[in-house]
Amino acid sequence: MSRPLHPDVLLGIHLSAICSRHRYDRNTVPVIAELLEMAGDRVDILAMEAGRWAGYYDDEHSAALVAAIVTEIPGAAAWTADGARRRAAPAHGTTGFGSLGGAFTPQRADAPGRASCRGQA
Repeated sequence: MSRPLHPDVLLGIHLSAICSRHRYDRNTVPVIAELLEMAGDRVDILAMEAGRWAGYYDDEHSAALVAAIVTEIPGAAAWTADGARRRAAPAHGTTGFGSLGGAFTPQRADAPGRASCRGQA
């Protein structure tokens, strides 16, 4: 049986979704107003989520929204480094992607120099 998400987590998801939905908007005034309205008195969650979002998605396409978040949401600038760190982190998983395994290239089991499932070289 699943449990419902904590209200703070759910709020963070909604705030991040607002940012993503308006990523390419040039007019950021209504976006900031929507974020502030959704957050209500939880400006701490707004600062964390919007700041992380801004740090992660900071590029030429979302520059207007990133700048508005950093300047108009109190405390958001402090979280941008965390978002940038998350973006720079290597991919993780079990298929060889990331800093340790390089690009994953599937190989046939009967390829020369590769052992088969039956232990034959």
